[in-house]
Amino acid sequence: MPGQMNRRDFVKGSVAGAALAAGAGALGAAAPSPAGGGLPKGKIGKMEVSRILLGGNLLTHFTHSRDLRYVYALAAHYNTPAKIRETLEVAEANGINTLSIHTVPAALKILQEHRKNGGKMQWIICSTAPINDANAYGKSIQQLVDMGTDAVYIWGVHADGLTGANVGVLAKAVEIVKATGALCGVGGHQLAVVQAVEKEKIPADFYIKTFHHHNYPSAKLNHDSMWCSNPEETAKVMATVEKPWISFKVMAAGAIPPQSAFKYVFENGADFSLAGMFDFEIAEDVRIATQVLASIKDRARPWRG
Repeated sequence: MPGQMNRRDFVKGSVAGAALAAGAGALGAAAPSPAGGGLPKGKIGKMEVSRILLGGNLLTHFTHSRDLRYVYALAAHYNTPAKIRETLEVAEANGINTLSIHTVPAALKILQEHRKNGGKMQWIICSTAPINDANAYGKSIQQLVDMGTDAVYIWGVHADGLTGANVGVLAKAVEIVKATGALCGVGGHQLAVVQAVEKEKIPADFYIKTFHHHNYPSAKLNHDSMWCSNPEETAKVMATVEKPWISFKVMAAGAIPPQSAFKYVFENGADFSLAGMFDFEIAEDVRIATQVLASIKDRARPWRG
């Protein structure tokens, strides 16, 4: 019937499309740039930071793919060292000047190679060294600073367990980072982390805190599917916080479209947003974020960065 495609036609078209895509890559086609006036920036200390930062999980192949375990291997096969370097270049071409990542040696090596080759991407990195071992943690932080890290943050996986009676360990970790002269942030999946730092007046320079709405089908699965359990309370507490706030997990690991995710976090107080993106998603996500940011005229929380 007219308009129908049989399996053979589909395969032929798919092969042709793949060949065209490969040819474009081989020719080094320039990455498209965002529409309008470009991606806005803000300040964290002396750092000028794009409102959208490149998230590091896809670069380290940590996909948060619920129970689809094959996706981890798929990400690793796609994001090869060469593709990661290309992703950094595409991000820079679209106005993203900062990324956040944790200490995976292979990824850190690529960042160093990118910078040696002229890359300007700023790094906000957390250490995964044992945080309750001040000596080991201090050595790890100094290594990050020595290799050119622009800012360090306390890993949220660590900080989530360091409220209440353990808050002194968190305070010591911040002290260790700041002793190097680097900016120090505190990450967290739990709102209690921010509340503890504020209550104890721990001198962090910024926060990296999860933030996303629950309007997506898998939100209630409780299987690697939700990272901000109380978004309304988070927005309310963060409204009283005067330090810059980088929101993360804003798309709930791909479950929330970027338009909805960026609109929600920026209207509700976040100063910056991490976005985990494959290279082919960057230009469109930046275009969307630029339009969303331009549409926000006022919000309950003043811009803090």
